[in-house]
Amino acid sequence: MPTLHLVRHGETTSNVMKRLDTRLPGAGLTDFGIRQAVRFALERPDAAPVALICSEARRARQTAELMGSVWDLEPQVLTGIHEIQVGDLEDRIDDNAHDLFGDTVRKWHTGDLDAALAGGESLAQLFARYLPVIDDIVAKYLSGDGAGDVYMVSHGAAIRLIAAHLTEVSPEFAITHHLRNTGTVELGLRDSGSAEDGSGARWELLRWGSDTAPFTPEEGDPQADPMG
Repeated sequence: MPTLHLVRHGETTSNVMKRLDTRLPGAGLTDFGIRQAVRFALERPDAAPVALICSEARRARQTAELMGSVWDLEPQVLTGIHEIQVGDLEDRIDDNAHDLFGDTVRKWHTGDLDAALAGGESLAQLFARYLPVIDDIVAKYLSGDGAGDVYMVSHGAAIRLIAAHLTEVSPEFAITHHLRNTGTVELGLRDSGSAEDGSGARWELLRWGSDTAPFTPEEGDPQADPMG
């Protein structure tokens, strides 16, 4: 089954400080984040992706470049798959900002497409820029002759929102199960939908971080940074 591996970038200084960092280009990787990215690729010596893709954010590009250096594969930088924007909460590290962001994330996961932080994006806006990229990846790399796995380096909150939308995982699971740096959500393509544009694809959730089926809300990751 061709699989889309949604990979959260390596650790950044913002992650260490629990800073809400969404605006492009954003923070770069820490030394530990660099090691995470290299280790991610080294631990998958049999990986043979047909494409390695990343967002425009500095942390995602660095992560993908390090992965690609191990796999001898040049990453493609695509627009539209950066983190959901937190607007006026950008760069804040205080508990009030974290709580407000967390409340908004819960609204998004429970179906409020129009909820948004002041100056930030709604879930509808995230879907409008992110989902067409997924459709294009399906049409180009996950369907037809030569189809194979794709690794896409993106961002924790956006990955969780997109993966929850594409699969039947419960909102409570998606809310409570954060992704650590270089954690993945793996989506197997069950049906490619339209061969021309990739729309209407059907997905099977294979892995979410360290979890495999059944995907139940228990035992989440309360220690994760807010953007995870």
